[in-house]
Amino acid sequence: MKRKITVALAGNPNSGKTTIFNNLTGARQHVGNYPGVTVEKKEGACRHGDVDINVVDLPGTYSLTAYSIEELVARDFIVEEKPDVVVDIVDSSNLERNLYLAVQFMELGVPLVLAFNMSDMVKARGYEFNLPKLSGLLGAPIVPTVGHKGQGMEELLDAVVATAQRTATRKSAFIGYGKEIEEELRKIEPLVARDEALAGRYGARWLAVKLLENDKNVREMISSPDVLDVVRQSESRIEGIFGDPPELVITDRRYGFISGACQESVRSTVEARHTMSDRIDSVVTN
Repeated sequence: MKRKITVALAGNPNSGKTTIFNNLTGARQHVGNYPGVTVEKKEGACRHGDVDINVVDLPGTYSLTAYSIEELVARDFIVEEKPDVVVDIVDSSNLERNLYLAVQFMELGVPLVLAFNMSDMVKARGYEFNLPKLSGLLGAPIVPTVGHKGQGMEELLDAVVATAQRTATRKSAFIGYGKEIEEELRKIEPLVARDEALAGRYGARWLAVKLLENDKNVREMISSPDVLDVVRQSESRIEGIFGDPPELVITDRRYGFISGACQESVRSTVEARHTMSDRIDSVVTN
C-alpha cells in the first residue's frame, strides 16, 4: 500500500479548483514554475489517514488539445510525471461544458476522480444527479463538493486514496467516434504503435485521435512521413463525408457522449416546482 501519493488537480478556469487546492493544503504550499515556461506551478501537501499526499494545482484549461501553453503544460505533466490520481474539478452547475475535459482524461486512461463542485447551486436550480449511474457511465468515482464552504473534502480525499491504492485500474468508459472515424483510426493506430516508446507513453489510440485532430505537438513527435501521409488521406476522407475537418467531428462526438450520459442521469425538478408555484398563485391571486 502506498504511503505517499501525488495528485494532480485539473479543471476549467473558474471551476473552483484553486479554492479546493487551498482547502486541501492550507498553508503547506509553495509556488514555482514549470520547466522552460513561465506558467506558475503550485504545489502543496496534506495527509489523509496514514497517506501523505502531494497536491499539484495544474493550470486551468478547457481541453487537452495543445492550443495553449497551459493545455500543453497540463497534458505534459500528466503524461510525463504520471500522478497517482487526477482530480478533475467540475463546475457541476455547467455540467456538459465542464465534462469535456473529463472525457479527454478518460481517453488518456488516467486514474480519475471527479469532484462535482458547486453542488449546492445545482440543487438550488432544481436539478438532481443520479451519481452512481453517471459514475458508471464515465468510469470514475464522483464526489459532490462545495469548495467555498469546505464541504466534501474528506469524501474527496477518501476517493483519491481509494483510487490510488486500487491494484486493478478502473476501466475508463470507451468513447466511440462513429463508424467513419473509427475506420480511419484502425488504419492509423497500428502505424503509430510501431514506435513502441511513444505508444507506451501515450497509447496508440490516443495518438491516432490527436493526429486526426491536427494536434501540432503530437504531429511533431511523429518522425515517419508515411504515417503523416496516411493521416492526411484519412483527414481528406472524413472531410469529404462530413463537410467538416476531423477535429470538429471528433469534438461533436465527444459532446454527443456527454449529452447522452447527462440525459440518462440528470433530472430537473424545476417543472414540479413551477407546478406547485402555479397552484399557490392561482389561489392567492384569485
